[in-house]
This record gives sequence, structure tokens and C-alpha cells, in this order.
Amino acid sequence: MQFDDDARLDSSEVEDRRGGSRIPGGKATVGGGIVGLIALIMGLLFGVGPEQLGLSTEEGEPVPASSSFNQVKEACKSGHDANTREDCRLLAVTRSTQAFWRQEFARRGGQYSPATTVFFENRVNTACGTAGSAVGPFYCPADRKVYLDLGFFEDLRTKYGAIGGPFAQAYVVAHEYGHHIQNLTGTLQRAQDGRQGPNSNAVKVELQADCYAGVWAHNATNVTDASIGRPLIKTLTEDDIRDGLDAAAAVGDDRIQEKFQGRVSPESWTHGSAEQRRQWFYQGYRTGDMAQCNTFR
Repeated sequence: MQFDDDARLDSSEVEDRRGGSRIPGGKATVGGGIVGLIALIMGLLFGVGPEQLGLSTEEGEPVPASSSFNQVKEACKSGHDANTREDCRLLAVTRSTQAFWRQEFARRGGQYSPATTVFFENRVNTACGTAGSAVGPFYCPADRKVYLDLGFFEDLRTKYGAIGGPFAQAYVVAHEYGHHIQNLTGTLQRAQDGRQGPNSNAVKVELQADCYAGVWAHNATNVTDASIGRPLIKTLTEDDIRDGLDAAAAVGDDRIQEKFQGRVSPESWTHGSAEQRRQWFYQGYRTGDMAQCNTFR
């Protein structure tokens, strides 16, 4: 994945809370023992916010709204920076993803309402509760923000066995923005019935977000960036897509259950199997059409 070096990045779509103070006494807990650990892993990876996961939260002292360092604003000025720095790359992916959905909504006669990507470390306060780094990336529908602790991307590779790479990271961001699209179109709420299993609405919501990530990937090199009048992303290779498919499979329910509890329990699935996640990401990438992402049929 290569960005146009001449593109001018705008940090207004990203809120950088890294460097903020930790929250003394703040905590977020889920059931105890190994069952609680597996529930945490299964429920939080690529989730839609702590409030939908049975996660109880207590707030301590608030984290500042933005870090005094504000690394993104200072460091991420151009496409060249996105090609050389991880945080700048995630800013650029956010920009590209939202540019695509803004264009797609307009094409369909609608109006896109943007979201914000929040970078944080250790713990973060959200309208969905207080979340720690163990939560992984998530979207909070109550404040319409995508939350990322960048340390997760190393865990994706070392703990969950993904190949990793720039596009694996882009897939994560695009998946979370898929949840934002679901929030705007009214399908996200279907996951709130509390059911689990391969045919549950929770799984169907996650698979649709994977498909929407693929739709963005299909169109990414054709989305015009306002700063240069041509696409922000110059190239997206088959190797990039392979890395995205691999990341999707690495966080399949069956893969995670096998790794952390030694057995697969389909009745407790919340996100779908490795093969389902690969399949629906590729469905979006192959067609480039959000209408082909109806996982609820």
C-alpha cells in the first residue's frame, strides 16, 4: 500500500490522546477466571464498544481530551509521512475510508456523517464506558468514534499469528468504520439482542463490517483526495489484500478459541469463523458494492 507523497494530510479526523495520564483507580472488568478471559478476547477484538460486551466500567480521573504532545498534528503533514510512520498511515487510512464513504453516500442520494479516530494508550474514557488497552480496536456508537491503541497491531502479529503489515492495519481501521456505516444505516443495533452463535445477529454484524472493509479496499485507489485532485492511495497490491485476508482470519472465533481454550465452541461465537471473515472481506473486495454485503439474508 503506497500513498501519494504529495498529498496534504489533515489531522482533524484524528484525536490523539497518547501521552495522557493514566486513570488512577479506573477499571473495566468482565467475568473472572478463564471463562472471563476468553469472553474478553472474543468479545473485544474488533468489537463495537464495551457497553455491548457485558463489560462493567468504572470511571476514575478523566484522561485529557488530547495529549499535549499531539504527535499526529506535529508529525503527519503529507502522504510521504504516511509512507514512513505508522500513526500517519492510520490517519491517511481514516481519511481515505471516510472520503470513500462520503462519496458512496452521495452517490446513493444520502449524506455521510463523519466519525473520528482516537489514538490512545493504556486506557480511554468513551461515551460507551472506560476501556483499557486489552479491549483492542472498537467503535463506540454513542460518540461515533473509532478507538485504537496502536500497540494492538503488534499483538495482532505476535499473539494472534497474523502476518501483519500496513494493509492488515488498514483492514482493522476499515472494519471499525464499517461499524460506523452500520450505525448510520441502522443495522448495528441488530447485534444488541444478546444472542451468540454462528447464525446470530452479532456474527452477521461483524461479517458485514468485514465486507464493508473489503468494499473500501476495492475502491481505495479510485477515491479522489481533495488536497491533490487524485487518489491518496496510489497502489494496493494482491499481497496487501492477502495480508488483509490473513488478518481477518486470524481473529476468527474458531482460531481464537482453539488458541486460548483448546477447543472450538460455535455456540459462543460473536464474530464468525476465520473462513467466514475471509469470505466476507473478499466478497466486499471482489464486488466493490455495499449492496452485496447483506449478511442478514
